Amino acid sequence: MTFLRKSETTRAAIIERALDLASHEGLEALTLGSLADSMKMSKSGVVARVGSRETLQLAVLDDYRRRFEAQVLRPSTSRPPGLPRLRLLFEMSLAQVGEGRTAGCFYISCAAEYDDRPGALRIEVSSSVAAWREAFERSAAQAVALGQLASDTDPAQLVFEIYALLLAAQHDTRLLERSEGIAHARAGFERLLARCLPSDKATIAP
Repeated sequence: MTFLRKSETTRAAIIERALDLASHEGLEALTLGSLADSMKMSKSGVVARVGSRETLQLAVLDDYRRRFEAQVLRPSTSRPPGLPRLRLLFEMSLAQVGEGRTAGCFYISCAAEYDDRPGALRIEVSSSVAAWREAFERSAAQAVALGQLASDTDPAQLVFEIYALLLAAQHDTRLLERSEGIAHARAGFERLLARCLPSDKATIAP
């Protein structure tokens, strides 16, 4: 039992290190050899715990999905449905973009790598991003149903524009190294919501 626990702990450490490397260098750049060197382990020792390169990459995506659910999706459900939930979901998503430990939101980075590359990795990234977008869309639809946003608001269109703000924030913050990217995204988010206000409301309280 002690051996099994040690092996599981080592595997978890390998995947955590792999996520750290992939966050900065790209998931496609991740190799068993480079990971073994980084961990000061033999390549065979890494393979024994994580299997093939693709199995490792899928494990990295699964690990990030669990973190993303814990840090972004689940916290938003603690807020009342509708706008409060939509706001927190946006803030938690924006925090992923501005995360200093990684090179921004890992989903956005992976989407650029796998948007036209068929296979299991693309399917995993696509399904995770779809679940993220669906969480936004549910909250937007709730806001419309509760009268917090105008009845003619299209939740899918609103979420498309919100997601575009997150993409722009990542590009400005990471690629262009513009410190104001996060602030610009927040301002854009407020303008989107203001545009969707019911006619009898002048402002939306945070």
